[in-house]
Amino acid sequence: MPAINVHPEGWKPAKGYANGMVAEGKLLFVGGQIGWTADQVFEAKDFIGQMSQALRNILDVVETAGGAASDITRLTWYVTDKAEYMAHQAEVGKAYRDVMGYHFPAMTMVVVSALVEDEAKVEIEATAVLSN
Repeated sequence: MPAINVHPEGWKPAKGYANGMVAEGKLLFVGGQIGWTADQVFEAKDFIGQMSQALRNILDVVETAGGAASDITRLTWYVTDKAEYMAHQAEVGKAYRDVMGYHFPAMTMVVVSALVEDEAKVEIEATAVLSN
């Protein structure tokens, strides 16, 4: 069963995320992924590049477990600079769709003062529900 978007009647449309998701299957919890490569190298120094890499890292873990982007039911984002995120909304949307397609799970964004890796600008954790 694919994950189903839950949207309460009368609520304004959510932009780029779901208010809730219903899914049935095996749970996969993906630890926080940052914008470094499999070799733990930050190839991108900018927010968009690191965000894209973090999402690719999440998708790699989900696919390794037998899932797909459409199985992701929740993303929690930790960003170090709200102004940088807000200033690049169009690029954020495009970069997100380039990796995840038009699948928008429940999402939360939290602004933090720093991440464990000094070069990291964003860390994203995920929950997926796999049908297998």
